[in-house]
Amino acid sequence: MSRYPTRVDVAIVGSGPTGATYARILSEQAPQATIATFEVGPTVSDPPGSHVKNIPDAAVRARAQQRSEGPAAGAATVSSPGAVKSGDRMARPGTYLLAAGFQEPGEDGLPVAAFSSNVGGMGAHWTGACPRPGDSERIGFLPDLDELLDEGDRLLGVTTDAFDGAPYTELVRARLAAAVDDSRAAGRRVQRMPLAVHRRADGRLVWSGSDVVFGDVTRDNPRFQLHDESLVTRVLTEGGRATGVEVRDLRSGKVHQVGARFVVVAADALRTPQVLWASGIRPAALGRMLNDQSQVVFASRIRDTVRAAPTAPAGQSDEHDVVGGALSEQSGVSWVPYTDDVPFHGQIMQLDASPVPLADDDPAEPGSIVGLGLFTAKDLQWDDRVEFSADEVDAYGMPAMRIHYRLTERDHEVLDRARTEIVRLGRAVGEPIDDHPFTMPLGASLHYQGSVRMGEADDGRSVCGPDSEVWSAPGVFVAGNGVIPTATACNPTLTSVALAVRGARRIARELGR
Repeated sequence: MSRYPTRVDVAIVGSGPTGATYARILSEQAPQATIATFEVGPTVSDPPGSHVKNIPDAAVRARAQQRSEGPAAGAATVSSPGAVKSGDRMARPGTYLLAAGFQEPGEDGLPVAAFSSNVGGMGAHWTGACPRPGDSERIGFLPDLDELLDEGDRLLGVTTDAFDGAPYTELVRARLAAAVDDSRAAGRRVQRMPLAVHRRADGRLVWSGSDVVFGDVTRDNPRFQLHDESLVTRVLTEGGRATGVEVRDLRSGKVHQVGARFVVVAADALRTPQVLWASGIRPAALGRMLNDQSQVVFASRIRDTVRAAPTAPAGQSDEHDVVGGALSEQSGVSWVPYTDDVPFHGQIMQLDASPVPLADDDPAEPGSIVGLGLFTAKDLQWDDRVEFSADEVDAYGMPAMRIHYRLTERDHEVLDRARTEIVRLGRAVGEPIDDHPFTMPLGASLHYQGSVRMGEADDGRSVCGPDSEVWSAPGVFVAGNGVIPTATACNPTLTSVALAVRGARRIARELGR
């Protein structure tokens, strides 16, 4: 007996935040529809898809992260516990690196391009930052973008006050504002970072993962099924239109076909085009215009003031933000928004420990170390792409990836500006800990975009239309950061969830006819 249904109305490939968005909107707007979500990785948290930061036991949390590392679990390139400046080719806990094909000779490549394989996808491991795009980051041909972003806030449970009690937060924000706000429009000035995290009445932090996006309405939907350890090897089509998916049960090794009226591929920005390519759905723009956000980091220390009495909500320690024994890696987050004139997105955090070594006799007071990160938008190029092999396969037996990626002269110029700016901001908020900023290896942001990009018209430069339906394959929808067509510097999850809302509404309307 197969554990899969024979047929559903909607098959969703991937259980990250955008795949969960389709399941949620369809459960709300098309409750009569049958939905099956297929995830290649295991269930690592309870409820399924919840953020691993919510696991209070450190050993259990580490095990959940390891189980998310797919075929690379236990490899030397995963779960680096060291400082960000180690220089090693390492992935963050809960993720694993592309083993080969990440850099072509003479190109910059994406040396630390990474994945997560687990229910909830990267949404079980992300930082939760949900800023809104501004200026040229916005998608001009979507008149309803702001309403869609509002809906994304609802689904992700976005707040701005979870860290209001963190030490020095208001001081840091005021110093940043004094350094940058004069030339900015009101909405693009220094402010609290919108985060997919909330604080319960007992003071405990709860980070949003796909479980929050699914919500009770999806979990209680008797017509919804979530299947883990299930690899979708291809989308089935007939006459070019979606008819279902082929699924390999990774527990038994058996292959099954599940019929579907609509298929949503939300595997991530590298594996979504991989699934389409393996399915014979190969529009000219597939995998093209691939872009990542280069990232510069720096750290300063506040020494010149006495910390005010703690104002933390009940249950939050005034010394460390400890949740059931799990130390939060950030205890205050400020946002310096992107503008076209100052083309960086800033994420500024008070840290409970220094990211760079301090002298043994010079301990840091919690919250006094300020970590600064500036992200830059990529100069979009047609030839920046992920391509797939007809002969070689990856650890899952899918077409092997090869990434072509180059930084342009403009990219280097913007990075130079970012290095100068981050030092200026670091000096504005405190005393720099190091002499020079550190430029993260390409791929470190995990914000890969553009590989199945949306377009206003089917002109050969995009994969899908404004509702995320693939131009050349009716009934096939794509989701995730890869759909975003603009060059962005801000964290992309809120935008990709907003685009998924639009696509899910389109399917709900079709199902209601």
